[in-house]
Amino acid sequence: MTYLHPSRRSRFVATSAAGLLAAAGTLATAAPAAADPACDTVEALMECMTVGGVTEHLTALQAIADENGGNRASGLPGHTASADYVTDRLEAAGYEVTRQPFDFDYYDVVGTPTFQQLSPTPTTYVYGTDFQDMSYSGSGTVTGTVVPIDIDSADSGCEAADFPVAADDQVALIKRGACDFAVKAANAEAAGYDAAIIYNDGQSTEEEDRTTLIGGTLGGPAGIPVLDMTYARGVELSTGSPTVAIDIETVNETRSTENVIAELPGKANHDVIGVGAHLDSVPEGPGINDNGSGSAAILELAENMAGTQPENGVRFFWWGAEESGLVGSQYYVDSQSQGQLKKLSAYLNFDMVGSPNFARFVYDGDGSTFEAPDGYVTEESAAIETLFETFYDSRGLAYEDTEFDGRSDYQAFADAGIPTGGLFTGAEGEKTAAQVARYGGVEGVAFDECYHAACDDIGNVNFDVLDENADAIAYATLTLAQQGHRGGN
Repeated sequence: MTYLHPSRRSRFVATSAAGLLAAAGTLATAAPAAADPACDTVEALMECMTVGGVTEHLTALQAIADENGGNRASGLPGHTASADYVTDRLEAAGYEVTRQPFDFDYYDVVGTPTFQQLSPTPTTYVYGTDFQDMSYSGSGTVTGTVVPIDIDSADSGCEAADFPVAADDQVALIKRGACDFAVKAANAEAAGYDAAIIYNDGQSTEEEDRTTLIGGTLGGPAGIPVLDMTYARGVELSTGSPTVAIDIETVNETRSTENVIAELPGKANHDVIGVGAHLDSVPEGPGINDNGSGSAAILELAENMAGTQPENGVRFFWWGAEESGLVGSQYYVDSQSQGQLKKLSAYLNFDMVGSPNFARFVYDGDGSTFEAPDGYVTEESAAIETLFETFYDSRGLAYEDTEFDGRSDYQAFADAGIPTGGLFTGAEGEKTAAQVARYGGVEGVAFDECYHAACDDIGNVNFDVLDENADAIAYATLTLAQQGHRGGN
């Protein structure tokens, strides 16, 4: 799961849960293998979806990471091997597979960055605890005086006018909020600062802890070092004109990666449901929860549906370069004509569905809890949310809304006006007492303490919630796929 929040737009008119479907897309497919009659109804498909089957795929992804430097990041051999594995399994099940290549801005950190306050209070900050790099940070060895940038404002650093022209050896201190991190960093660079520090804003809610590290991305290469910092450490640097020293070496270059796509044709030959998960990890670890869990669940679903023929087609996506800013899914949407996009009825997204200290989050498609970007909330997105809630209700399982804000691969589809929805079990946010009462687990601990870390391995998965969510994914997908055509092209 990534953190890029570019501007958004949308279109679509809704009717009802049964009206989620438009007409089929144009991806060429071969006839799948003979149908397994045991998996061709919603109830039967949920029986076919076993946690053992999903775990088989997770085990394979872990082995791939182990054999390829400990990760499966796009632009590195582990992602290519992951795409090979998915392709081999799909082809063995009878699918024709499309591998869609694209270039993207690859980013990685060489060694461990260092950050110190030299005066007035000598302090060595701990990487990964007090500070970290923002994705696409530039390289540099910098010593300079910290200059707070309009930090009493909610839109610190969002305007070029916020930045006094830098003197020699100065570092901009900027508070999170109101605009993209890339805008803040670019404004600091343009004003002549040698580095930028963006610290969290402390505006925590029950759903989000905004005192911790941000884990942000700039979306593309910066020309200066850009770090993010906890709220407490940022406040410390905001007074007394401290002098700091920063040393960071990064890799910013263009590399190639790919999406993996396969389609199960429907009887009607006009409506298609999209189902997707990102296949890449961050370079820091194997990414077995983020997002081996979603990738393995939809691969198990595709294998169990192979050979069946629901009313409407199902198009499966395994995205590349999600961790680099949702690049693969955006590339796919941009590669389609408006006519092709109008024929995609809905897109379901599954990113981190087995978090160890989980909550059962459903994207807030009806806007009842969180404000969403314009056009994201429609009657159809609300119907998708209701579909997942109906599943959880049928099992007597607790759940709650999560922000429908474009933080994962559904963003490109929602921006294009395609109804979207999906599931999530939590990342770096800390579990509250109310959530412990609802789900169990540990209060004050992240839903996934290994988020974007080397420890996101096969031991970092709650297999009970993964089992439940595998069934939920099957339920929602085939329920939509069995709906009749509702007036698409």
